[in-house]
Amino acid sequence: MDGWNKLQSNFAGLNIGQSATKFAKGFNSSVQATRERLGQISPEEITELPQEYKDLEARVDALRSTHFTLLKITKVYETESYDYPTQIQESIAQLSTTIGHGLTNFAANSFKGTNLPAPAPVPAEPVQHKTLPHALGRAATTAAQALQSTGPGSDDKLAKSMAYYAGAWEKIADARVRQDDTIRLRFLQPWQQTLTNSITVALKARQAVAASRLELDAAKQAFKTAGPAKQEQSRLEVENAEDDLVQKTEVAITLMKTVLENPEPLKNLNELVKAQLAYHAAAADALSTIQGDVEELSVAAEGEYRKSREH
Repeated sequence: MDGWNKLQSNFAGLNIGQSATKFAKGFNSSVQATRERLGQISPEEITELPQEYKDLEARVDALRSTHFTLLKITKVYETESYDYPTQIQESIAQLSTTIGHGLTNFAANSFKGTNLPAPAPVPAEPVQHKTLPHALGRAATTAAQALQSTGPGSDDKLAKSMAYYAGAWEKIADARVRQDDTIRLRFLQPWQQTLTNSITVALKARQAVAASRLELDAAKQAFKTAGPAKQEQSRLEVENAEDDLVQKTEVAITLMKTVLENPEPLKNLNELVKAQLAYHAAAADALSTIQGDVEELSVAAEGEYRKSREH
C-alpha cells in the first residue's frame, strides 16, 4: 500500500459520526484530484463521462465565452462618454448651451430685419451630454454664432452651413442617446442576466458532476485497498457514488440543454442590431438631408470667388 492509499485508508477508518464521514469523503476526493493532477492515476482508472455530456460542456463553454466576449465590448454603452474626445476641453459655457438652444438663438438673430417670424429664444437644457455627436453639434453651433457675429459678408454661407451641420448633429445626438438607452435596457441587462443566472446554474451543475466523479473514483480506490472487514461497506460506497454520479450527470445534461435551447440570447442580439441600425439610419438621414444645402452654398461661394478674381 503506497503512502496516499494508506493515508486514505487510515482516515476513512475513523468512525466519528456522519459529519466525519462527509469530511472523509471530501478529503478522499481532494487526494484523488491531487493524484490525478500529478499523473499518479492511470487514465483507465478515471471514470469516463458520457460523450453527450462532454459535447454539451463544450457548447455551453462556447456560449459562455460568446457572452463574455461581446459583453466586454458592449458594456461601453453603459458609459455615455465612450466616444467623447479626451483631447477636447469644452468650457462650462460651451457645455451649458445645448445645440438646439444655440441654433434657435442663431436663427432669431439671422431673421432680424426680415419679414420672417423670428423664433423665440429657448432656455438651455440642464443635462449636458458628453458624446462625440453632442460635441460636434456644439462646436458647429459655436462656429455659426461666431461667424454671424462678425456681420454680413462672405462668411454668411459658412455660418449657414455650420448651422445646417449643427442641426444635423443635434438629431444624430438625440438618436445616439436613444440608442444607448435601448441597448442598456434591451441588450445589456438581459445578456448579463443570462450569463449570471442560467449559464451559472449549468456551470454549478457541472461542478457537482466533477465533485461526484471524484468521489466515485476515490471510493473505487478505497475499495481496491479495503480489508475484509471493510470490503462490503466499501462496495456499497462505490455503488452509492455511482448512483449519485448518474443522477447529477442527468441533471447537468438537462440544465445545459435548457441553456443552449434558450432563444433569449438571439432575441437580445436582435435588439442590439435594431438599436444600432436605428441610430446609423438616423445619422445617415440627418446628414443626407443637409448635404445638398451645404453643397449648394459651397458651389455658390466658389462661383462668387472665381467671379471676384476675374475683375
